[in-house]
Formats: sequence, C-alpha cells, structure tokens
Amino acid sequence: MLSLVTPAFAQEEPHAEPGADAGHTAGELHEGTEDHGGGHGAFPPFDPATYGSQLLWLAVFFGLLYLLISRVAAPRIGGIIEARDNRVAGDLAEAGRLKEETGAAIAAYEQALAAARQNAHGIAQAARDAAKAEADAQRARIEADLQGKLDAAEMRIADVKTRALAEVDAIARDAAETMVEVLLGPRVTQNEVAGAVHSALGKRD
Repeated sequence: MLSLVTPAFAQEEPHAEPGADAGHTAGELHEGTEDHGGGHGAFPPFDPATYGSQLLWLAVFFGLLYLLISRVAAPRIGGIIEARDNRVAGDLAEAGRLKEETGAAIAAYEQALAAARQNAHGIAQAARDAAKAEADAQRARIEADLQGKLDAAEMRIADVKTRALAEVDAIARDAAETMVEVLLGPRVTQNEVAGAVHSALGKRD
C-alpha cells in the first residue's frame, strides 16, 4: 500500500519521553541540524520517495476533472453547439424559403409585366385601328360631300351654259334677222335665219 507520508513528516523527530536525558536530546537535535546544514535535500516533486503519492493524487484529480467535464462542462458545450447548429440550420432554411419566395415574386412580376406589355400593345393597336377607321370614315364623308358639291356645281355650270347658249342663240338669231333685213330685205323668213344660226353655231362647237 502506498504511503501518504510526506518527507516533512518523515523527518520530524519523535518527542522525548518524560525523564529522558536532556543532554541526549540536545545532542540528537544538534546532529540533525548538522545533517540538514551539511547537505541539501531534493525538490519534493522530483523526490523518488513521493512518486507514489503524486501519482495517486494525480489520478484522483484527473478523475474529478473528468467527472466535472463529462457531467457539467461537456453537456453545456454540447447543448451550446447543438443550439448553434439548430440556429444555423434554421437560418439556412429561412434563407432558402426567402430565396424561393423572392424567385416566385420575381417570376410573378415578370409575368405581370409581360401581360401588361401585351395588353398595352393590344390597346395601342386597337387605338390605332379605331383612329384609322375614324379617319377613313371622315375622309369618305368629306370626299362624298365634295363629290356632291362638285356634281351640283357641274349641274349648275351645265344649266348656266345651256341658258347662255339659248340666250346666245336668240341674240344671234335676232342679229341675223336684222342684218338680213337690212341687206336683203324682208324676203328671208325667221325659220331660215334660225336654221342658218343653228348651223353656224354647230360648226363653231
């Protein structure tokens, strides 16, 4: 069995019995003092005589330290690491969810933008078609109005021309009758004068 006695306790002198010689005791103490003064002892941790007790206390403290770490420190560290891993996993999952939501939002935005562009193109095309149809209808109305006015003007011109020709015919007939009467006398009838005037006007036209 290992001894737990340290060198300090081993070097202590036993107490003198009552009645022992005082001189003998003093001599032993003097010899012990000379022994300690004459030679230096080894440092206790390096003293081979204390190796057994040092190993025993090392094993005891190592066991206590192991129990402390395994029962107290290790569970706390493990809990902290597990909580950190769970938090990191939750953050990654949340980031993935937000990324998916962002992708879906971007896709919906692009789809809505494409639909809006298509609707705008359709509205613009419909507006252009409506404006073109309105312009064509207005042009057709203006052309029809102008054509009507032109036809009416041509009719008026033809009427005026007809009346003018009739008046010219009458004036020419009267002038011809007068000239004939002056030159030839009343021997020429009005019908002959009118025929000659018509013949002359026909040749001029």
